[in-house]
Amino acid sequence: MNADLHSLHPLPERRNDARIYLRPPAPDDAATLIALNRQSIEHYQPWVNPPLDEAQFAGYLERSARADTAALLICRNPDNALLGVINLSQIFYGPLQSAYMGYYIGLPYAGQGYASAGIAAALDYAFGPLKLHRVEANIQPENRASIKLVARLGFTREGFSRRYLFIGGEWRDHERYAMLSEDWAEISRATT
Repeated sequence: MNADLHSLHPLPERRNDARIYLRPPAPDDAATLIALNRQSIEHYQPWVNPPLDEAQFAGYLERSARADTAALLICRNPDNALLGVINLSQIFYGPLQSAYMGYYIGLPYAGQGYASAGIAAALDYAFGPLKLHRVEANIQPENRASIKLVARLGFTREGFSRRYLFIGGEWRDHERYAMLSEDWAEISRATT
């Protein structure tokens, strides 16, 4: 995450799930994240292409420092284990006030609610300190687990984008889901 962005907009504590916290990636996360990604590669495919070596991690860290990106690591309390990644990218202000959200959770931590908790915390950040109005998640139609995850959190399906993103050497279709700040405020009120 851009250091200036983080200092201007500190990460909030998640109200409902003390099991996790979010933090920006740092150079000393390379070995841990690479090991988690290598261990989880079959779990991730064909949905995402995470950093699997030092050069790819360096590229991720460079992208995470951009002013239009908030890269966040999902970490577990109390042992600080690195569980996964959430990226808010292409952050736009002005009349749009939106970002795209991408995420993945390591195989050892899948199915335990950590991804849900991490995305909820990222939405708190997006609609709180970052003052965004809209967060969009684009998901391949075959990725049923991810679609169930965003539906459970209250995202709205808005459409279908043919051959939308180039992932794993192919242009892949995606379903478009979005969360608006007012919807998240209502969901948050209902769950606290």
